[in-house]
Amino acid sequence: MGRPSRDAGLLDTELDALPPDLRWREWMTRVEAVIFASPEPVTRQLLAGVVGRDCSIDLLIEDIVTELAPRPYEIVAVAGGWQFRTRPRQADVLKAAFGGTTTGAEITEGEMLVLASIAYHQPVTRAALSDMLGREVSRDIIGHLRRLDMIASGPRSPQPGAPYTYVTTRKFLEQFGLDTLRDLPDIEALEDAGLLSQGAVGDKMAPIANEEDEAGALE
Repeated sequence: MGRPSRDAGLLDTELDALPPDLRWREWMTRVEAVIFASPEPVTRQLLAGVVGRDCSIDLLIEDIVTELAPRPYEIVAVAGGWQFRTRPRQADVLKAAFGGTTTGAEITEGEMLVLASIAYHQPVTRAALSDMLGREVSRDIIGHLRRLDMIASGPRSPQPGAPYTYVTTRKFLEQFGLDTLRDLPDIEALEDAGLLSQGAVGDKMAPIANEEDEAGALE
């Protein structure tokens, strides 16, 4: 008989009584169900609690992704976990059906420009953002992005007065379908997607350069 997992209560995770092919199929079903039911990205640790100890989560995900290929939704790596997302090619259909935008957060182009600047230069102060963009970045814009949970306070700047810096959040990664900050697109991609005006930023942005910067951005 299978050995129940302590973390999953009475759930038989090993499924020793099943032949290998049926065992794998059951693990796939469990993983898909957990990701489908969760409103947030599901971590590897959580998924490990519903499958056998020697089961490869990555291989399970690969098989599920393959089966979902013809479907209008997919499983994507987001913010260090996995989540169901509607495929980008369905965006026009969803807009026609529901109206408005298909993202949960309403962000103006000006706010998007500030958010992108924070993403590429974090941790960064409001004054530095103003200098970078050539115009004042108001407290209202910062406040709105904070209320949307797109940004949070970072470490204090070593500048006189120790002003606050700002960093992006895990919600930012989730909102834009990024697994880590290293997945940030280049500026041309943002312009092509219509999120920034052509030439709005110029060459002032550069992707995060090292893992230490990325780790600090999500604290």
